[in-house]
Amino acid sequence: MFMIKNLTRISPNTSSIITRFRNSGSSSSSYTLASRFCTAQETQIQSPAKIPNDVDRSQYSGLPPTREGEKPRVVVLGSGWAGCRLMKGIDTNLYDVVCVSPRNHMVFTPLLASTCVGTLEFRSVAEPISRIQPAISREPGSFFFLANCSRLDADAHEVHCETLTDGLNTLKPWKFKIAYDKLVIASGAEASTFGIHGVMENAIFLREVHHAQEIRRKLLLNLMLSDTPGISKEEKRRLLHCVVVGGGPTGVEFSGELSDFIMKDVRQRYAHVKDDIHVTLIEARDILSSFDDRLRRYAIKQLNKSGVRFVRGIVKDVQSQKLILDDGTEVPYGLLVWSTGVGPSPFVRSLGLPKDPTGRIGIDEWMRVPSVQDVFAIGDCSGYLETTGKPTLPALAQVAEREGKYLANLLNAIGKANGGRANSAKEIELGVPFVYKHLGSMATIGRYKALVDLRESKDAKGISMTGFVSWFIWRSAYLTRVISWRNRFYVAINWFTTFVFGRDISRI
Repeated sequence: MFMIKNLTRISPNTSSIITRFRNSGSSSSSYTLASRFCTAQETQIQSPAKIPNDVDRSQYSGLPPTREGEKPRVVVLGSGWAGCRLMKGIDTNLYDVVCVSPRNHMVFTPLLASTCVGTLEFRSVAEPISRIQPAISREPGSFFFLANCSRLDADAHEVHCETLTDGLNTLKPWKFKIAYDKLVIASGAEASTFGIHGVMENAIFLREVHHAQEIRRKLLLNLMLSDTPGISKEEKRRLLHCVVVGGGPTGVEFSGELSDFIMKDVRQRYAHVKDDIHVTLIEARDILSSFDDRLRRYAIKQLNKSGVRFVRGIVKDVQSQKLILDDGTEVPYGLLVWSTGVGPSPFVRSLGLPKDPTGRIGIDEWMRVPSVQDVFAIGDCSGYLETTGKPTLPALAQVAEREGKYLANLLNAIGKANGGRANSAKEIELGVPFVYKHLGSMATIGRYKALVDLRESKDAKGISMTGFVSWFIWRSAYLTRVISWRNRFYVAINWFTTFVFGRDISRI
């Protein structure tokens, strides 16, 4: 069946394949599956909601509009917190689900920093899409496509996609279209560079598993190179200087994990260079700005004890071996990790949709894009329009997750009210709008210490604590939030083996 699906996706003569299905006595379900993938040269489909029975579906490239008797199709762009939570909650008895994303897994980002230094294995923080929504691998009308969306045609209810390839010497990308009944844009955001020269070429971000792998390989390479005979003292110190730009939770947690790695593992296994390796955290303002002042002061104190140097400044230029601050200070580095927040991606900027004040896709209180029919946006790629009077929500995992859960319930209610088809939900009452309630923030700072701030806002009353108890709460909370029991088991075992045997320092 896997070979059949691939043939139907790439063959220029799919109709002949379908004919062979008929003549060979294959089951009707196999024929239905193959006929969903078609090639288009001439025929223009008039209705985005359905294809008349007299129209030749083989003249359509990709997934054509659904017909009467088929389930409506929800197309999800992205596999982050918002998109995966929506796919997990969608009722597959009401909808077929099609996911388009450049990665086939979800990343549990709060624990990603731990994989850079070997506290956790990379697969412990990655959950395959097919486990989150099994219908994608089982149902004949649900699919996952490793691709990027290049264009949205809202009038025709279509998204134009291009397959993802790995490197220059692989298959040439091919393009296809997917017709949708409901479209959910959950494509996330990209790391903000603020237009600073050299960031893209020299810095490493920390948003994906391959970023963590690159950081780990670079860190261990520098450790081994610094021990090479004949290397100058100045070059050794540069190679072993790890610079983190950005004092948000990700930057602080990575700095804490890195300082733990240095104190517990590097000093035991790289004794020749243990006195030269150090970490610098650069932030323009205050670190952990969303936390209470008392917690911030505690974090700075503990990071300093762990050997992390805090520098207040603005990066103006990034070169291959050093960065330059706004006061002219030059900071040599061997590893540069960039964690300064996120902004709209090029795809989001290219869409001709209304935007919120920050440049994200503008939505109303029900996650709808008001200017087009049947299009929703959730997660970091979306924000409230000014006309709603609501403040912009922070780009946090808990915001994206709850938006995905809310929209899944909303789409299920629309489907049960016979509004799942394209252009058929105009008169349906949508019910209670989305309301976000902040559950608090947590961050680890190394040395079995963490910060826990359970207040709804900085000015509100509530629980805030530090120390070992906070670290235990941090680990317990994230262990329960890991998507599957399989990954919870992996994470628990990784934490146990790291505690007993130390971190793995193999450069694989």
